Amino acid sequence: MTRRAAEIRLDALLRTACDVIVERGLANTRTADVAEAAGVSQALVFYHFATKDRLLAQAFAYAVEQDLARLDAVVRSTAPPLVKLRRILRLYAPAGRSTSWSMWIDGWAESLRTPELEKVSRRLDLRWREDLAAVISDGVREGTFECTDPAGAAWRISAVMDGLAVQLAVHDRVISRRQLASWIRLVAARELGLDPTELE
Repeated sequence: MTRRAAEIRLDALLRTACDVIVERGLANTRTADVAEAAGVSQALVFYHFATKDRLLAQAFAYAVEQDLARLDAVVRSTAPPLVKLRRILRLYAPAGRSTSWSMWIDGWAESLRTPELEKVSRRLDLRWREDLAAVISDGVREGTFECTDPAGAAWRISAVMDGLAVQLAVHDRVISRRQLASWIRLVAARELGLDPTELE
């Protein structure tokens, strides 16, 4: 198998693994399930991943990297910090069926028991905080935001977003998407010395 063919096969396996994980959950996904869904032998799955934990961690990272690619595009754009912040807040919130949020929630829960997944989850989760803190710091330097602790503000804003997003994704009709967006804008505005309407 050429390197390119191996990369394509690996990408297809990761995509299939993500589909299986969303359907069955991380804890209930077996390597045999992924092999069957992909139409390959279980030996090939182990060839690429060596262990079930590595398969789950890499599939989680693969799914989350899609979100992070969108985040990176926002952060690297030439937009002013206020526009970047608006985009990040919208990007973070669950949308539609929210497969991404299902994967995050499942990943956090399973990280309590799977060290390899915890390591990946922590690294990817911290990237959100770091990018948000960088945008806040840029806004402070430009005089758009008032904040003496951009890293702390990023953590507090993210914690509220995480909590509300979990409620929206897990508990049907407990809060609405409109409420979630409004409350996130309110918290971010208080942290950064803004009027919430500036984040609409």
